[in-house]
Amino acid sequence: MDTITHGIVGALIGKAFFAEQGPTQSEQAGRAATVAATLGSIFPDVDVGAELLSRNDLAILQIHRNVTHSFLCLPIFAVGLATLTRWYARRRGWETPSWAALTVIYAAGLASHILLDLATSFGTMIWSPWNYTRAAWDLVFIIDFAMTTIVLLPQTAAWAYRERERSLRRTWCLWIFFTACMVLIAWLAQAVGFGFSPWTVAAAPVMLLALFFLPMWHGWGLRLRRSSWCRTGVYALIVYLGICAAAHHAALRRVEEFAASHRLRFERLGALPLPPSAAHWEGLIRTPDGVWEAHINVWNGLFTERQAEKPPAFLFIADSVPNGYLEAAEQLPKVRTYLWFARFPVFRFLERGNQAIIEVSDLRFFSRRSRPTPFTFRVTFDVIKGT
Repeated sequence: MDTITHGIVGALIGKAFFAEQGPTQSEQAGRAATVAATLGSIFPDVDVGAELLSRNDLAILQIHRNVTHSFLCLPIFAVGLATLTRWYARRRGWETPSWAALTVIYAAGLASHILLDLATSFGTMIWSPWNYTRAAWDLVFIIDFAMTTIVLLPQTAAWAYRERERSLRRTWCLWIFFTACMVLIAWLAQAVGFGFSPWTVAAAPVMLLALFFLPMWHGWGLRLRRSSWCRTGVYALIVYLGICAAAHHAALRRVEEFAASHRLRFERLGALPLPPSAAHWEGLIRTPDGVWEAHINVWNGLFTERQAEKPPAFLFIADSVPNGYLEAAEQLPKVRTYLWFARFPVFRFLERGNQAIIEVSDLRFFSRRSRPTPFTFRVTFDVIKGT
């Protein structure tokens, strides 16, 4: 999940459960609680700094989503961040929640980051340093605009309805802002080959209009506390993840049906999320000779029996025929590291002049419009004539 969305989720959690802790907590302490939840939710991505400073070409595979994303290390980071916050606040004369409360708040922010990263398909080492296996639930795409909207809407709505005399103007401004963002996102998605359906683009502004203006009915939106708005956002996020889980299950079932009907001998199979919505998935089946791949729309077949009878169109992407260069490449330490990370690798052998090239691509990361597949590892050998 992108760091911006993590921060928005952390702010939502802070405002929903920690910023308003009864009459004994001051407004300044409430702000500190929200800031702590936000910082905790973005803290795990500090490992990006280690990647930039490292001279290791595979740092993004070995360092990113490692110890800072570990449930085992979460208590250590929560205690450390709470202690550092209390020390800094005392020096500045700021009021904060107690050390114990700050520890809980930071732990909640850290846990939200780890869980949302776990929901993507990149893989997260949640048990490091005890176990470096990458876990992935494959529920949401790494950048999910629907999720970002869900966690941002209640916070902005709470701000819009905070003052009666300004609520109408603020609501119109927010509707215009979110509608403009929707148009921009739809254009960007279309540009990279993952356009929204015309129905979605047309319906989104209407839905936003209802979400922003219905709370004006009898003024009930003005009576809601900010924590109530934000708790609704947390519950909506949970429901959305549940919808994604149901869609993943449906897509995975179609992949399993294809593998069973063709009696494939496979090493691994999966259904991975694709943009722009929870309806779109990539079915992948790794066999000893290559990878079967298909794009699946889980909404197809839900409303008409004809669509239900049509299985996903799988395409087979074969490995190159094994040879000495491929065997030699697989023994290289960096290639072994890459294969530890890759879930659906495809091996290609190329000859260019006096060079032999081995390319390994993980089809978990797709390419569009003639662009190379991301996370492709290339090994180049000099051809020795006469061998």
